[in-house]
Amino acid sequence: MRVFNFVLGFFGGMIIGAAIVLLITPQSGDELQAGIRGRLDGIMNEGRAAALARRAELEARLASLTGN
Repeated sequence: MRVFNFVLGFFGGMIIGAAIVLLITPQSGDELQAGIRGRLDGIMNEGRAAALARRAELEARLASLTGN
Protein backbone atom coordinates (compact mmCIF):
# COMPACT_ATOMS: atom_id res chain seq x y z
CA MET A 1 0.00 0.00 0.00
CA ARG A 2 2.89 2.40 0.77
CA VAL A 3 4.46 1.79 -2.64
CA PHE A 4 1.14 2.43 -4.37
CA ASN A 5 0.72 5.72 -2.51
CA PHE A 6 4.27 6.73 -3.41
CA VAL A 7 3.78 5.93 -7.10
CA LEU A 8 0.42 7.71 -7.13
CA GLY A 9 1.94 10.78 -5.47
CA PHE A 10 4.93 10.71 -7.81
CA PHE A 11 2.84 10.64 -10.97
CA GLY A 12 0.38 13.15 -9.55
CA GLY A 13 3.25 15.51 -8.82
CA MET A 14 4.62 15.05 -12.33
CA ILE A 15 1.25 15.90 -13.86
CA ILE A 16 0.77 18.96 -11.66
CA GLY A 17 4.33 20.12 -12.31
CA ALA A 18 3.97 19.72 -16.07
CA ALA A 19 0.70 21.66 -16.03
CA ILE A 20 2.28 24.51 -14.04
CA VAL A 21 5.24 24.67 -16.43
CA LEU A 22 2.93 24.81 -19.43
CA LEU A 23 0.92 27.60 -17.86
CA ILE A 24 3.82 29.83 -16.79
CA THR A 25 6.31 29.28 -19.63
CA PRO A 26 6.65 32.61 -21.46
CA GLN A 27 7.87 31.15 -24.77
CA SER A 28 6.95 28.33 -27.09
CA GLY A 29 9.36 25.45 -27.58
CA ASP A 30 10.61 26.80 -30.90
CA GLU A 31 11.22 30.26 -29.44
CA LEU A 32 13.01 28.77 -26.45
CA GLN A 33 15.24 26.62 -28.67
CA ALA A 34 16.07 29.61 -30.88
CA GLY A 35 16.97 31.69 -27.82
CA ILE A 36 19.19 28.98 -26.39
CA ARG A 37 20.81 28.44 -29.79
CA GLY A 38 21.48 32.18 -30.09
CA ARG A 39 23.07 32.36 -26.65
CA LEU A 40 25.17 29.28 -27.39
CA ASP A 41 26.34 30.77 -30.70
CA GLY A 42 27.31 33.97 -28.88
CA ILE A 43 29.29 32.04 -26.29
CA MET A 44 31.05 30.02 -29.00
CA ASN A 45 31.94 33.20 -30.93
CA GLU A 46 33.33 34.81 -27.77
CA GLY A 47 35.40 31.68 -27.12
CA ARG A 48 36.79 31.69 -30.64
CA ALA A 49 37.67 35.38 -30.40
CA ALA A 50 39.41 34.82 -27.07
CA ALA A 51 41.33 31.86 -28.49
CA LEU A 52 42.47 33.90 -31.50
CA ALA A 53 43.56 36.78 -29.27
CA ARG A 54 45.47 34.43 -26.98
CA ARG A 55 47.12 32.74 -29.97
CA ALA A 56 48.25 36.11 -31.35
CA GLU A 57 49.59 37.06 -27.93
CA LEU A 58 51.54 33.80 -27.61
CA GLU A 59 52.89 34.05 -31.16
CA ALA A 60 54.11 37.58 -30.46
CA ARG A 61 55.72 36.42 -27.23
CA LEU A 62 57.43 33.52 -29.02
CA ALA A 63 58.69 35.85 -31.74
CA SER A 64 60.14 38.21 -29.13
CA LEU A 65 61.86 35.34 -27.33
CA THR A 66 63.31 33.80 -30.49
CA GLY A 67 64.32 37.17 -31.94
CA ASN A 68 62.26 36.86 -35.14
